[in-house]
Amino acid sequence: MRQCVVAVALAAVAMTGCSGTPSPPAAADAPSPRKVNVAHRGASAYAPEHTRPAYRLAIEQGADFVEQDLAVTRDGILISLHDASLERTTNVEEVFPDRFTELTDQGQTRRVWLANDFTLAEIKQLDAGGWFGPEFAGEQVLTFDEAIAEIRGKAGLFPELKAPELYAERGVDVEGLVAEALDRHGLRGPGADPGTPVILQTFSEATARSLVAKAIGVPVVLLISNPDGWDTPAIVAGWKAAGIHGIGPAKQILLKRPELVQWAHEAGLTVTPYTFRASDTGTFPDVTAEMAHFLDTLGVDALFTDNPDLFPRR
Repeated sequence: MRQCVVAVALAAVAMTGCSGTPSPPAAADAPSPRKVNVAHRGASAYAPEHTRPAYRLAIEQGADFVEQDLAVTRDGILISLHDASLERTTNVEEVFPDRFTELTDQGQTRRVWLANDFTLAEIKQLDAGGWFGPEFAGEQVLTFDEAIAEIRGKAGLFPELKAPELYAERGVDVEGLVAEALDRHGLRGPGADPGTPVILQTFSEATARSLVAKAIGVPVVLLISNPDGWDTPAIVAGWKAAGIHGIGPAKQILLKRPELVQWAHEAGLTVTPYTFRASDTGTFPDVTAEMAHFLDTLGVDALFTDNPDLFPRR
C-alpha cells in the first residue's frame, strides 16, 4: 500500500511498519526512501484550510499525508482548526459578537473568540470558507472524526496538538482525546489500519515526551521554530533517546544550519521542515525548486507544503 510505504519511510526511526511489526534494516544498495509530500492544512493554497475542499484537493494532488491542526471545543470535541481562536477563518464575530475574550500581550489588548469557549453545535453554525472566496461560503469547521472519514484510506494523517499549555490550564486532556479518537477509528497499536498511517506533531517538547511516555502507539515529531537550545548533536540525540521519532524545523533554520539534517539523521530522526508555499519562496525561482533543494541537496525526508501539486516527485 502506498500510504504504508511512505509512513514507514518517514517513521523509519521507529523501526516498525504500519502493522507494528519490526522492519528489517535496508540493504546497503537499497533505493533511497520515498520522499514524503505533506499537505499543510490540506491544499491550503487553493481552498480554505482544514475544510473538505482543501482535504479532497490535497488527495487529488498526490499528498501522501494530510495535516490536521487540533483544537478542542467547550464540550470536549476535537476539531480541525489551526488557531486557538475562530475569528481568522470563520465569521464568528458576526454570529457571536459578544462571546470574545480579551487578551493583553506587550501592552496591546485584542479580542479573540477561543474555540474552547464554544460548543461544537455553535461552531457548526459558522462559515469556515467564505473568508477564502465566495465559492467556498458555507463550508464548516470539521471535527477530527470528520477529517479522518474524509482522508482515511486515501492518505496518511499528520495531526498537530495545538496550544497544549492553553488546554492544560483549562483542565483539558488533549492527549487523552487524541488517543481516544485514534482508538475509536483503529488507527494506533498493533491492529492499526495499514492504509491510514498516523504521525503526531507538536511544538511542545513536554507534550512530545508525554505522548511517547504514554505509549501513544504512533510516531511523534517535535516541531521547532527557534534554532536556539537544540544546536548540538547531543541534544538532538537526546530526543531520539527519549523516543521522539523526528523533527520538524522551520525551513529558515535549515537554510542557515544545513548540518542539522545530518545530526538528526545520525541520531536516527527524520526531518520534515515547514512551510513551503508558492507565495513565499525567498531566493528560489519557484516553490518546486525550493522544495527540490531541501529534498535533494539538504536531504530532508519530507516537507509541509500549501501546494502539494507542485511537490517535486522523484
